[in-house]
Amino acid sequence: MEVKEIFDYLPHRYPFLLVDRVTDFVAGESLKAFKNVTFNEPQFTGHFPNNPIMPGVMIIEAMAQCTGILAFRSQGVKPDGSTMYYLAAVDNARFRQPAIPGDRLDFEVKALGNKRGIWKFECTTKVDGKVIASADLMCAERKV
Repeated sequence: MEVKEIFDYLPHRYPFLLVDRVTDFVAGESLKAFKNVTFNEPQFTGHFPNNPIMPGVMIIEAMAQCTGILAFRSQGVKPDGSTMYYLAAVDNARFRQPAIPGDRLDFEVKALGNKRGIWKFECTTKVDGKVIASADLMCAERKV
């Protein structure tokens, strides 16, 4: 999926859309995607001007956006404004290495289960094949 199709599955837009492309998708099971980190992104003006590092919470948000794409596509629906997926829990979050401009963040998301609109996921973020962050996320489908 290129960014124009990602727009169909996420309500996020610049500067908060954090997924550039989806490279692999297995309905109800997994998704792989990436984001290219560039120096001209707004967070780097303050985090940190002399040592730009992608905030960890933004890496978690990018993984959560991947889970939203996986959940919506797995159900064969596109959000129409009446349903949203909200980040409900972040467990076991670990950051092993900072992400910096020039990195390509490769996301791997695996669905662990779905009951009554509550999805559980195992997520990892890699740079050059090395895991830099991981977390277990829970997202809840809710009517808007």
